[in-house]
Amino acid sequence: MKVCIIAEGCYPYVIGGVSSWIDNLIKLFPDIEFNLLTIIADRSISGKFKYEIPKNLTEIDEVYLQDVESIKRTCKNKIHLSKRELEALKSLIIGEKVDWVRVFSIFNRKNISVNNLLMSKEFLDITKEYYTLKYVNITFSDFLWTLRSIYLPLFFALKTSPKKADIYHCVSTGYAGIIGCKALSIYPDAKLLISEHGIYTREREEEIIKAKWVQNIYKTIWIDQFRKMSKGAYYFADLVTSLFEDARSLQLELGCPLSKAIITPNGIDTNLFKDIPIKDPNDPYINLGAIVRVTPIKDIKTMINAFYFAHKKMAKLKLWIMGPLDEDSEYVEECYELIRKLKAENIIFTGKINTQDYIGKMDIMLLTSISEGQPLTILEGFAAKKPSIATNVGNCYGLIYGENDPFGAAGIVVPVMNISEITNAILKLVSNPKLIKQMGENGYNRLMYKYRNVYMEENYRRIYRTLGNFSHTDYTKKEFVS
Repeated sequence: MKVCIIAEGCYPYVIGGVSSWIDNLIKLFPDIEFNLLTIIADRSISGKFKYEIPKNLTEIDEVYLQDVESIKRTCKNKIHLSKRELEALKSLIIGEKVDWVRVFSIFNRKNISVNNLLMSKEFLDITKEYYTLKYVNITFSDFLWTLRSIYLPLFFALKTSPKKADIYHCVSTGYAGIIGCKALSIYPDAKLLISEHGIYTREREEEIIKAKWVQNIYKTIWIDQFRKMSKGAYYFADLVTSLFEDARSLQLELGCPLSKAIITPNGIDTNLFKDIPIKDPNDPYINLGAIVRVTPIKDIKTMINAFYFAHKKMAKLKLWIMGPLDEDSEYVEECYELIRKLKAENIIFTGKINTQDYIGKMDIMLLTSISEGQPLTILEGFAAKKPSIATNVGNCYGLIYGENDPFGAAGIVVPVMNISEITNAILKLVSNPKLIKQMGENGYNRLMYKYRNVYMEENYRRIYRTLGNFSHTDYTKKEFVS
C-alpha cells in the first residue's frame, strides 16, 4: 500500500503540532510506504527540513504557491476553452457551485499553463463579468490584478499532478484538499482521506478578516474561495476526520456530509515520558512551561504580560518559553522588546528543545494561543502529570475539563487575550501545590483513558485498511522496505 500525504505549510519544514502529528503517523506504520506532497510558499525554503525523514517516507515533492520560476515558463500557444470548460472556469470564480470535475480536466491539459490562463482573454472576460456584477465602484485594473493574485496559488495547486498512490491523505482542506481531489481525477481507483486539525476554512476566514494586507472589499472573495475549496474537498473525500466533536460540527456546518465525518483524537506515546528528568528538589522556583513556536498565533505577548503581573505578586515564578525562534524573527524581537519595556524578570527563551528533557522540570504548562486544534503540548504535559492553563480555543476546554469522563479538571481554561484572567489562573495554581498535583494526576488519567498513541494507531490502521480494501489494495502488516 502507498499513501500520499498532502500537507500545507508544515512538515517537514516547521516544528509544531501538525508536523509532529504527521511525523508520528508515518512512524506508526512502518508497514506502509508513504510519499509526501508538501505545499510551501516558494523555493526559498526548499529542502530545509527540520525533521529526520522516516525510512518509509520514500519521496518528497514540493509545490510552490508563489512560484516565480514557473510563471516565467509559459506555453506559447494561446489557450482555447470549450463552452463547457469556460462555464466551469466561470463557476470557480463567480459561481456558488463549482464544476470541479471539468475544472480538473482543464488543468490536466498539458497545453495550459498557470500564467497563460491568468493572462487569457477567457479569464479577462470572466473578471469583467464579475466586476460588473458587484465591484463597479473600484478601478477595474486594480480588480483584475487583485483577482489574478487571489487565484494564482489556487491555479498552481490545480496544476499539480500528484504521483500515483492508493490513498491520498490530506492534512487539511484548502490547497492540500484540492490537490487530493484532483488526484482522483487522474487515478480514479484511489481513495481520499482528509484529516483536519484546525478547521482550515474557519482559520483562513479569521486570518483574512484581521489581515491588513487585504483591502476590505476583497476579503469576501478570499473567504468565498476558501469555502468553495473546502466544500469541494468534503464532496470528493471518502472519509473526513476531526479531532473532537466541536470541530466535527463545524465541518458539517461547512458542508461535509454526516456519513463521512468521524472523530479521531490525537495520541501520544506515553512511554517517552516514563523516565524523563524531573525537577530538582532544591529548585526554589515555580516553573511555568510553554512549549510553543514563538509566533503571533501563539500570542506570546499576552503570555509575557500575564506572567509579568503574576511575577510581581509572587517573585519565585519563572517562565520557560520553549520552542523555535526562527519562524517569525520580527515577532520574536517584538517579544524581547516587550520584556525590556516591562523590565520583566525570570523569562527564559530556550529555542528548539527536546520536550522530554524539560517538561518534567516544569510545575504548570501554559498556552495562550489565539487558535488551536487539539494541542499536543497539553497532552505532553498530561503525560508528565503537569496541569495546563490554556486559552479557550480548539479542544483546550475538552482536554482540561473532560468530555463525559470522571477525572475532573486538569488545569484552568481562560479567555483569549485576557491578561488579568491568565494572571489570576497562574496565581490560583501556584498558591496551591496540592491542587497542582491533583490536576496533574487528573490530566494523566484522562490521557491514559483516551489520548494514547495506541488508540490513534488503531483508528488509522482501521481507516487505511478500509480505504485500501475499497481501492483493491492488499494491506499487510509486513514492514515496508525500500
